[in-house]
Amino acid sequence: MSDDKIIREVYEVLESRRDNPIDSYTSNIMQDSDKKAEDKILEKIAEEAGEVIIASKNDENLVYESADLIFHTLLILVYKGVEIDELFDEFKRRRK
Repeated sequence: MSDDKIIREVYEVLESRRDNPIDSYTSNIMQDSDKKAEDKILEKIAEEAGEVIIASKNDENLVYESADLIFHTLLILVYKGVEIDELFDEFKRRRK
């Protein structure tokens, strides 16, 4: 698989975990009661954003922590029902 397809693949896996829950971190977090699930995901995004800042300041683990942040950002988009192409379209719009 080419590198530029990995975000779409991760997104599709997250959608599958939302729509066909299995015993996994992502399925479990999205299956909590509506408000509780959203709050948990948002708390993870805040935590991961903080870890990106610390990693950058310390010049260590920046790629790892950034991947966690991007993953959880994709998770909230899936949870909220935002299509991946909406995200890609927004990036394209900003490029112009």
